[in-house]
This record gives sequence, C-alpha cells and structure tokens, in this order.
Amino acid sequence: MESKKIKNNFKGIDHNSDLDAIIIGAGFSGLYQLHCLRERLKLKVKIFETAPEVGGTWYFNRYPGARCDSLSHSYSYYFSDQLLKEWEWTERYPQQPEVLRYLDFVSEKLDLKRDIYFETRIQNARYNSGKNLWYIKTETGDEYRATFLITAVGCLSSANIPDIPGRDDFSGNCYHTGEWPHEAVNFKGKRVGLIGTGSTGIQATPVIAESAKHLTVFQRTANYSIPAYNGPLDEEFKQYVKENISSIRAVMHSSVNGHPFLMSDRLALNFSSQERKQLYEEAWKNGGLQFRGVFKDLITDKEANNTAVEFIRGKIKEIVKNPETAKKLTNFDHPFASKRPPIDTHYFETYNRDNVSLIDIREDPIKSITKKGLETQLRSFDLDIIVFATGFDAMTGTILGIDIFGRDGIALKDVWSEGPKTYLGLQVCGFPNFFTITGPGSPSVLTNMPVAIEQHVEWITDCIKHMREKNFSKIETTNDAVDEWVGHVNDMANKTLLPEAEHSWYLGANIPGKPRVFMPYIGGMANYREKCVDVAESGYKGFILSP
Repeated sequence: MESKKIKNNFKGIDHNSDLDAIIIGAGFSGLYQLHCLRERLKLKVKIFETAPEVGGTWYFNRYPGARCDSLSHSYSYYFSDQLLKEWEWTERYPQQPEVLRYLDFVSEKLDLKRDIYFETRIQNARYNSGKNLWYIKTETGDEYRATFLITAVGCLSSANIPDIPGRDDFSGNCYHTGEWPHEAVNFKGKRVGLIGTGSTGIQATPVIAESAKHLTVFQRTANYSIPAYNGPLDEEFKQYVKENISSIRAVMHSSVNGHPFLMSDRLALNFSSQERKQLYEEAWKNGGLQFRGVFKDLITDKEANNTAVEFIRGKIKEIVKNPETAKKLTNFDHPFASKRPPIDTHYFETYNRDNVSLIDIREDPIKSITKKGLETQLRSFDLDIIVFATGFDAMTGTILGIDIFGRDGIALKDVWSEGPKTYLGLQVCGFPNFFTITGPGSPSVLTNMPVAIEQHVEWITDCIKHMREKNFSKIETTNDAVDEWVGHVNDMANKTLLPEAEHSWYLGANIPGKPRVFMPYIGGMANYREKCVDVAESGYKGFILSP
C-alpha cells in the first residue's frame, strides 16, 4: 500500500478551543490510543508526531538488518479480527520496512492520519490547575490545550551517542542505528567501524560485512544470541493464523511475556546433563526468544542459568573458527537473559569472514576518534564510516526530553531525578490526567510490545470512560501508591538474576549519570494485567478522582 502523507493538517484548528486529549507519538501506542478515544469514546483527540509519517520507533530505526524479534504473527494489533485477516506478514521476523507498511496499512484502514499533526515536535507541556487543562507548546511556538495528556513516545526511541573525545573531528561519515538516514548508505569498498554488540549491532554486523571492504566490530560486552532461522512464511501457516486468532490471542494474554508461547514449568537442575543438552538442542533448532523458556528457573537460579551459559558458549565455539575470536565472543559478564537476549541471522558466522575483525574494548579501550578513524589504547584504525550501535536512553529518555511540568509547576525531571517513579507505569504523582503508555514500572520491554501496548491503551480508555460516566474531571495517583509500586517493582526484580547485569539498559547503566534503577516490571504480563483489572474494579485504588 502506498503511504499517503498528510502534513500540517491542523492549519484550520482553533488553537483556543480545547481538545479532550493530546497524544504524543504516532507509533503502535499512539495510533491505537487515538482509535480508542476517538471511536469508542467519541472524544476530540489529536496526535503530535515529529516524523513525517506514522511508525514511531520503527520510522527512525531503519539501519541495515533492522528486524523485529517477535514472531511476525504476534507483532500485530489483536483488537481487530478484521485487521488480522486482511494483513499478511511475509517473513517469520519482519524487517523494518514491512513493519512500517503494516502501521501505514492500519492507519489507512482506521482513517487515523486526519487527526495526526506530523513533523511537529513538542517543546513543553504544563498543567494548569485552575483550568484543569494541559497546555502544550510546539517548537514553532504554537500552543494547544487538552484535558488529558498521553505520552506514546516509545521505550527505545532516544538515541544514545557516546561522548568519545574527537567525535566531531572524524572526516568520514558517522551514523547511529536509531537515527539512520533514509537514503541508502553505501558500504561497498569502505572500511567500517561498528561500536556496540547489543541487538542492533548483532543485526547490522552480517549485513554490513557483506559489502564492506573491512568491518571492525568494537565489542563492549560479549553478548548471547540465539539463531532466528528467519524465512518466508508459507501459505499453510498464514491460513493457520487467520483461523486461530482467538487461541493465539488467549496464549499471548496468558503468557508471562506476551509472546505466542508459554514458558516451560521444567526446572533445569531436575534433569541430567544429557537430558538438559537434548532439550537445549531442540530449543536451539527452533530458535528465537522461545529458547529462554526451555526451563522455568533460568532467570531465578544462578546454577540453572549457568547450564544455559555453557550450552550457548559451546555453540558459539562450534561456529566461530578462530579460537581467540570465539574466546572474546564468549567472555560473558552477565547471566543469560539478564539482558534481553538478541536473536540473529548468521551473526557469529560473520566472524569467519576474512573482512571482519573483533576488538574487545574492555581489554583495549577506545581512546579517541580521530580525523582518519579511531584509536584504542594499543592501536589505531583507519576508517571511512563509523556506526554507533550504542542503544538508547531507554524508558525515560524521550519523555524527559520534553519539559513536562505538573501541579504547582513541579518538573518531571525533578520528580525522576533519582530514577523514574510511577504507579503501574501509568501515572506520576503530581501530574493529574497525565498517562504514560508502557511507562517505567510496567512490563513494556520485557514483553512482546503490542500486547503490553494494547493492555495499557485499553486500561486508559476504560479509565477515561469511567471518569466521564461518573462526572469526574481529574485523576491523579498518590505518593503512597507510587512508593508502594516502585518498591514492588524492585522487589520482583531482586528475586531474579536481571539486576546482576550491571551494564544493562534495564538499569539505565548505559547512560553516564543516569540513576541506576531497575525500570521495567518483571512480574509478568498476565499477572500485571490482573493487577490493573483489580485496581479499576476496586474504584481505582491508588488514584484520587475529583469531580
């Protein structure tokens, strides 16, 4: 479907008239929130989006090899059987362009673009207590008002570009995977340096290596990765998905992480080493994120986790022919799955190419970027292109990039100065009628995101519906509710091995100066869903509703 761009379509809007809700962001979250408020509640709603098209995070993340790590048939809106039946994914794991086409398809089907203000960046948002309205100002100085303010800015949408000395002196081209240019980058005949081996680095490495003269990967952290075994979907599977929408939805809603499979109840140490190996082999052959569900106790028991570590280490050493390179790739400093384990297409195999080399920057740290390339403590590298695959200021970066001021002029930056504090990842004390879709303190990045997004959007929609039916004009969480929830989020995290990944972006550790707080809720998507239902059915316990 050809994308229809609708830009600056608010020229006829009366800036002095009040909207019911303003949504920031036109990705998965914002699009569904617009649909729910506009169609189910008949509210006057507008989205403000910095990009010229829909897509959110997927609009900007267009680096080589960019691909979803959720199974394509689950990476969809499940609120509409009709949309599911009309759309067909082509691959097991869709590439970025296909995800973008999907969101454009949904936008056209639901006629969403007429209520989206594209190419508009929000500069600040202020709550007016006297009028019970949110005032937002754009970078061009335009101001709009609404009763509700909802951020749908994504958890991974604020690029982290490390402040390496000499970065601006480089005479070649620099790119960040999260801010990739729309025109194709030509790597043919080029000497490329890629910094970072998280999910984006692991996806980009094989693709860049295919055409680069030489690719040098600068590894900050040895990372686990499971083969994706990606490929085209056959017609039989496509038909299966269309005929089993309800059962697939039921599995995703009942699973710990929102994926279309359930975690095993097996305990790793209850099996012999030979039995464990056989189960790991079967899971490895199946590939994907389901590998981490082969045993129930992998993220809670260090000894059980070590069995997965050793299996994956053995697999990498089987694949990578150079023993020194294999050693660097398996020098893990964190338990398996304590960071979101990437899935890959021939990542480890890429290190068998003659034009690819690996530098462990813990052994040989980066000293500076020069005009000609990059210097470590021991060597210098002449480069034509530098790619930063260094991730994001996750969970909070994009929200805090907007100056948001709540009741009595309190700044969100100040409230979150020691780490994000929310109730259910949905609201912040001191900020009435302000909702954060998949905010810190919710399952978000620990799940198949569309499932978490749908749950949050539907909860917010039902909440606003309740307020209108009961003649409430304001809802705000309490300090006690926030403190109790933040404590619960941390207690749940500390029951697992995830906090042992000291350099994880789950903790904000990839951003210098950022408070180290475990941000997502690890209690499970299904469990979290029940908690949110209980809060609503109890009359919105933890919130104060005002007439």
